[in-house]
Amino acid sequence: MSMQQFQEFYRRIAGTSHSHWLEVLPAQLADWQGQNKADLEKWQKLLAKLPATSSADVDLLSQVRIGSAADINDYTQKQIIGLLQQFKPWRKGPFHLHGIHLDTEWRSDWKWDRVLPHLSPLAGRSVLDVGCGSGYHLWRMRGQGAELVVGVDPYPLFLMQFLIMQHFIQDQQVFQLPLGIEALPALNSFDTVFSMGVLYHRKSPLDFLQQLKSLLRKGGELVLETLVVEGDEHQVFLPGERYAQMRNVWFIPSVKALESWLQRLGFKHIRTVDVSTTSVDEQRSTQWMTTHSLKDFLDPEDPSKTIEGYPAPVRAVTIATA
Repeated sequence: MSMQQFQEFYRRIAGTSHSHWLEVLPAQLADWQGQNKADLEKWQKLLAKLPATSSADVDLLSQVRIGSAADINDYTQKQIIGLLQQFKPWRKGPFHLHGIHLDTEWRSDWKWDRVLPHLSPLAGRSVLDVGCGSGYHLWRMRGQGAELVVGVDPYPLFLMQFLIMQHFIQDQQVFQLPLGIEALPALNSFDTVFSMGVLYHRKSPLDFLQQLKSLLRKGGELVLETLVVEGDEHQVFLPGERYAQMRNVWFIPSVKALESWLQRLGFKHIRTVDVSTTSVDEQRSTQWMTTHSLKDFLDPEDPSKTIEGYPAPVRAVTIATA
C-alpha cells in the first residue's frame, strides 16, 4: 500500500512547481522500503485486512470523522478495533471512525484550534507539514480546502497510521512520506509549511529553521509551534539529559529569542499569536496510548515544574513569511 501511495504522489507532483523533488525522491523512498522491509511486510498484511466501508459523511472541517456506527455491523466494528490496536501507540488525534472513538494521547484538535484563526487561508494552497506524526493535522488542513497536503515524518509506524485513515477517507490530495527534513531538498515551492513540536528536538535549531525556509516559495507562510521559556531575546534554555523525561530535547528559546532567530534568517512579518501551558488534559494516557504521559513527567508536588525541576511545558505558535 505504501508503494502505491508513493507512485500516486509522483504522478501528482509531476509538472507542478514541486516536480524537481522527483530528482531525488524515488531513490530515497526505495532505500527506505529496503531498510524497513520486515516491518513493512508485517504491517502491510495487517493493512490488507482492513474492511472496505462506505460513507459519504466525512468531516475534516470540525474534526476527523469518517461515517458513523450505523455504517457497519458489530462484527466489522470489532474487526476494525482489533486492527487499530495492532498499531498502538496512537499519539496524535483524535479520530472518529464509524463510531469508534480513537482517543489519542494528544488532543491535537486543541492545538489546531489555537493555530487555525491566525493562518492565511489554506484554500487552494499546497501545504507541507514537517514532523506530521500520524497525519492528524494533514486531514484538518485538507478540511480547510488545501489543494495539496503533504506530511513528512521518518517513523514507519506513523505512516501506517496515516494509511489506515487514508484507507477509509480515500482523498487523493493528501499524502504522507517517511522522510526526515534532512532528506528534503530546497524545494522553494510550498505555499505554507507547518512545523509543530519539532524545533526543540533539533541539535541545530537555526539550521532547521533555514531548512524550513528553503521549502517555502517566496512570500510563503511558516507556521511554527514549539516549546518556549520565559525571558528576553538572549534567553535560550538547554536542559540536561532529559526534559519532562524526553531525552531528545535540545534548545528551548524564549519567544523573543525565537523571533530574533527568524528575523536573522530573513523571515518577515514575524508574530507570535499564541502562548499556552500544556495541560494534563491535552496530553494524557488513554486506552490507545497506555504508557506514561504528561502527568507522570511533572513534579507531583509542583506541577509548574517538570520531574527534573525545569519549567513545565509552555508552547508558542509563531507565524512568519519567507
